[in-house]
Amino acid sequence: MLLVGPLAVPDDEAVSPGVLGFLVVVGIGLALVFLLRSMNKQMKKIQAPRDEDIKQAEWEARQAADHAQKPGKGPED
Repeated sequence: MLLVGPLAVPDDEAVSPGVLGFLVVVGIGLALVFLLRSMNKQMKKIQAPRDEDIKQAEWEARQAADHAQKPGKGPED
């Protein structure tokens, strides 16, 4: 025979995440710290092009396009 009784509902004040919840939050925080440090290292390795380099590349592209349009007038002629 199965006896069905009212379920025991704990008080709202008695329920807490406990040690496991605390350890999970600490673990996520530590992972965040290490991920941010790694990201900063990777960002420091990136070499963004300088304005002078961009202007030089644009000038070279224009020169190459000009010489491609005028095939008989190159520096070797």
